[in-house]
Amino acid sequence: MERPNWAPGDIDLERPSVARVYDYWLGGAHNFAADRAVGQKTLETMPELRGVVLNHRAFLRRAVRYLLGRGVRQFLDLGSGIPTVGNVHEIALAADPEARVVYVDIDPVAVAHSRSLLNGNDQVSVLHADVRDAQGVLASAEVDKQLDFDEPVAVLMIALLHFVSDEEDPWGIIGEYRDRLAPGSFLAISHAGYEADEETQASRDARRIYDRDVTRMTLRDETELSRLFAGFALVEPGVVRVPAWHPESPADVEESGTRFPGFAAVGRKA
Repeated sequence: MERPNWAPGDIDLERPSVARVYDYWLGGAHNFAADRAVGQKTLETMPELRGVVLNHRAFLRRAVRYLLGRGVRQFLDLGSGIPTVGNVHEIALAADPEARVVYVDIDPVAVAHSRSLLNGNDQVSVLHADVRDAQGVLASAEVDKQLDFDEPVAVLMIALLHFVSDEEDPWGIIGEYRDRLAPGSFLAISHAGYEADEETQASRDARRIYDRDVTRMTLRDETELSRLFAGFALVEPGVVRVPAWHPESPADVEESGTRFPGFAAVGRKA
């Protein structure tokens, strides 16, 4: 395979990545044949998956607008992925040119493309790091440059934590970020999952493909997602299906919204 000029030289073109498969589902161009192959195979098994991914992105935009309305002007976007239209900095800077954003991702393509897109924007930094290393992220030069932890910060974990197993202690990881935050800060999470006996056979088949070819996922239900907000007070309406969190249209919470395969919530640190 010919290496695109935007791909860092140490990338394994034959190994799919979370960020690039996600980019393919969103209709992006920064993915390789291996990413497209597994992305298409899962779509053939579970055709509604593209709509699921788009709903997580829509929640991100609604959450950022909500947080801007609560006076937040600093955003730490963990597992930010490859930039798409309507990303955090576009929404935040349109509301306040002094807003600040740090994007964090482990995928070199996501980081390289983000840095290229944001070159010259002093209000936004991009950090190549594993978000599970909270202390490393928080001690980074990029975070130090942009974020003042004496003021409220919004930590965003959008479609991220289903890639963190229970053995990797997502509660402890979140706690390390939480403990650095000032009162009045927020945590926003969207997460893949179902209640008991809801998962379809198509979903199970698609997940087996993804687990085998990309990385393992850990689905969590409403109660398990609520536990991730320890130390935060959930804002209304609490933990709900992703389309049902502050929906822009009543159509978002019809049948597809009430049985959507994932949950979302925002919490505030007192």
